[in-house]
Amino acid sequence: MDTPLAKVVGAKTAKALAVSLDLYTAGDLLYHFPRRYDQRGEHTNIRALEIGEQVTVMAQVIRTNSRRFKQRQGNLLEVIVGDGLGGQITLTYFNQAWRERDLRPGRWGLFAGKVTEFRGQRQLNGPEYILLDGDDWNEEMEAFAGAHIPVYPSAAKVPTWVIARCVRVVLDTIAMPADPMPSEIRAARKLLDLPTALREIHRPSAKEMLYAARRRLAWDEAFAIQLTLVRRKREAAAWPAKPRPLVKGGGLSTFDQALPFTLTDGQLEVGEQISADLATPHPMHRLLQGEVGAGKTLVALRAMLQVVDAGGQAALLAPTEVLAAQHFRGITKLLPLEEQHRLVLLTGSMGVAAKRRVLAELASGAASMVVGTHALLYEGVDFHDLGLIVVDEQHRFGVEQRDALRAKAEQPPHVLVMTATPIPRTVAMTVYGDLEISTLAQLPSGRSPIASHVVPAAEKPAFLDRAWQRLREEVGKGHQAYVVCPRIGSDSAEEDQPPSETDDDRRPPIAVLEVAPLLREGPLAGLRIGVLHGKLPADEKDSIMRAFAAGKLDVLVATTVIEVGVDVPNATVMVILDADRFGISQLHQLRGRVGRGSAPGLCLLVTEAFEGTPARERLDAVASTVDGFQLAELDLEQRREGDILGAAQSGRRSHVRLLSLLRDRELIGEA
Repeated sequence: MDTPLAKVVGAKTAKALAVSLDLYTAGDLLYHFPRRYDQRGEHTNIRALEIGEQVTVMAQVIRTNSRRFKQRQGNLLEVIVGDGLGGQITLTYFNQAWRERDLRPGRWGLFAGKVTEFRGQRQLNGPEYILLDGDDWNEEMEAFAGAHIPVYPSAAKVPTWVIARCVRVVLDTIAMPADPMPSEIRAARKLLDLPTALREIHRPSAKEMLYAARRRLAWDEAFAIQLTLVRRKREAAAWPAKPRPLVKGGGLSTFDQALPFTLTDGQLEVGEQISADLATPHPMHRLLQGEVGAGKTLVALRAMLQVVDAGGQAALLAPTEVLAAQHFRGITKLLPLEEQHRLVLLTGSMGVAAKRRVLAELASGAASMVVGTHALLYEGVDFHDLGLIVVDEQHRFGVEQRDALRAKAEQPPHVLVMTATPIPRTVAMTVYGDLEISTLAQLPSGRSPIASHVVPAAEKPAFLDRAWQRLREEVGKGHQAYVVCPRIGSDSAEEDQPPSETDDDRRPPIAVLEVAPLLREGPLAGLRIGVLHGKLPADEKDSIMRAFAAGKLDVLVATTVIEVGVDVPNATVMVILDADRFGISQLHQLRGRVGRGSAPGLCLLVTEAFEGTPARERLDAVASTVDGFQLAELDLEQRREGDILGAAQSGRRSHVRLLSLLRDRELIGEA
């Protein structure tokens, strides 16, 4: 399995596999499993292909058209292929008219390339192909004469049939590894032996054997993840930590008595779980999940006060300066006057003198609570006795960042991680398997419902006009609105921009700096409009948020800096432009910024994605429910699970290939 591929498939092919797919050894290749299995005459759904995707399509040639260029030398061959279901895509070849002899109408083939768009038509430009009834097919795929044709995750320089040929060579020449799983466990679990599973996943002899191979290899992955997490949990439990028990009659009691509202049953129950954890001589590792607006910050503040009562310090780490400043203001309002001097704010953009004063207070213990951003992770930030770290919005902070903060204490501090992105049970068992989990499901009273609608701007432009009218109507009633864009603009390197793998062949996402002046002069003329994004100086961001919170602005045009924690109860409508450029959980987070007061909220998802595309289906799903747990399951279906599960395997290359968090629930439970 450790044999270099160059010795098996030749230096040139081995180099292509290494550069394009990160495959170096025979083992790497055998664990590069097919993405799917096609059958002759089976269809790829062409309508579902997304711009920018690297695809392998099984399709039939419908017609060809070859023409010479009028303005310059050369010719263009256009080949229309279809999936038999009405979906079509154009293949384009420049100065390769001879391919017309190959690509005759009626012939089926596998066509591999990147989906691009030209004048509204989707196309594959110069795709590699292999015809299913040609000589090259017989030569390349003779060993795969069975009913199932494996289609591998591939690259432009290494199409699927080249990978299939290399796999065949490896299977025929390399000795298979011994199975590390004892035969009695295999028999009890009804699992195939490893050599058979590896052969059948690549060259299935029957559909039943393919399922059995997939089950065995997915079981191995689930078991490996559980081993990693059990080890991590044991290591953490073995560390000593300073107990921070509840002090009767301390600051927490005073705080609870002064609260102008009653804590929900959920807040009290989760509070008791955290309080018990803090009193133990081992570090707490707890994840607090709850819907947007469930009152997680209040639960965290009560934990911070318990630690301070017991003589320690507590740090709350927020993902953005906007949110850190808001947490600081919100907590200051909640704290009794005599406690307020013990809370400090630390961000990267603070002035030198202010920062020096805060650092001195943290080091001496004069400041017992700090709210901050990544600045808390830097060298030179020392604590007198750090007892608790609260991390807000887990998905914004990597494992390394949490570890850096842990290192600030002599003994590992207790850690509470908060997230408003609900986590499906199977993800909880895998990615967060080393954390105890608490859930706040109950919303505080006084929250209003949020209605969400998709606005198909390309198909029905009049709907977009109506969206701006609705926004004006809400402002007319004395309410406020957000307009969210995926990009800042002016071509700066953009940390606010949502990650996307498929933007390269589409127009750039709509930008804040471009859309704000158009709205001022157009549909929102006369309204007081502010602009907020991550590249603004910290004091400017803070003053804009304060102005919006105070009702001095009607509309805030912003990037996702408002995604987490921003709390303006008077804001009732949000228009999200290019909504298809955001993920499901991100849209759910954004939507949670409206409907935080007594008036109902409205979220309008503006998109140019057409009906029937995965992007549009994603938006329809977000519009159809406000149940974050249901959306989390859907997000899981649509994201590459290797990315999610890979997070459970700290930093090493993820070995998750087959395990599905939805499909393999029972298998994960078994492991």
